[in-house]
Amino acid sequence: MSGKAESEPEGLKLKVLALHGYRQNGDSFRSKLGSFRKQVNKYVELVFLSAPHIAAPLEDGGEQDPVQRSWWFNKDDRTFKGTNQGGPAYGFDESLKLVEKTWEAEGCHGLLGFSQGACFAGLLCDLSARGMTTVKPQFAILSSGFRSGSLVHLNYYENKIQLPSLHIFGDTDEIITKDMSVTLSDTFLEPLVVTHAGGHYFPAQATMKQTYIDFFRDQLQLHLEAKELANATEENSFHVEQPEGNPDADDSDSE
Repeated sequence: MSGKAESEPEGLKLKVLALHGYRQNGDSFRSKLGSFRKQVNKYVELVFLSAPHIAAPLEDGGEQDPVQRSWWFNKDDRTFKGTNQGGPAYGFDESLKLVEKTWEAEGCHGLLGFSQGACFAGLLCDLSARGMTTVKPQFAILSSGFRSGSLVHLNYYENKIQLPSLHIFGDTDEIITKDMSVTLSDTFLEPLVVTHAGGHYFPAQATMKQTYIDFFRDQLQLHLEAKELANATEENSFHVEQPEGNPDADDSDSE
């Protein structure tokens, strides 16, 4: 894992697992989200994770840069491009296992992803809805996201995902076009979609601040209400002890 979670008294904030884009890593993503982190610090504790795979060099014959990471590769030459369709998903299972391990260790509540990380977060939401992962997000924030074109992922988008989601993308993004991000948002039942005039980046200008705060405040309220309900249910539940030797005792559940 790369980077540290921003510490605050436990239980007062939502813990959000942040998934970086292609050729980024946990540290670089943390740095890029500096302004965003300040905007939402009252409600959110971000946990930054680096993908397990080193991306291929930018130029043929060049050397790999260990700080440039990828969650998986969707081309046979073990590179990744968001627009590629029908290709492989080399390394996806390893990344899934790493996220599952981190999710459990950190006790996270939600997902945040940018570009390839947003694509990954979308897949995780679908896997969670189908009970196919131990990652159980309560909400997701997807910036410059898109549907995976990898062949093994094509059936992941068959059913609408019933999860609160915030989708952010730029009108002039040339790497992941607006249409690609819209297609991902359409896989959620009631997506909250916010656009900005820029390109391929996670926006943190002042005009976006209230959108983020409102979203996280709502999710924190829902989380606390669910937690309070669970505690009340647990307190009100009781177990009736059967007297020893009672021939009428129900032992149908005994092993």
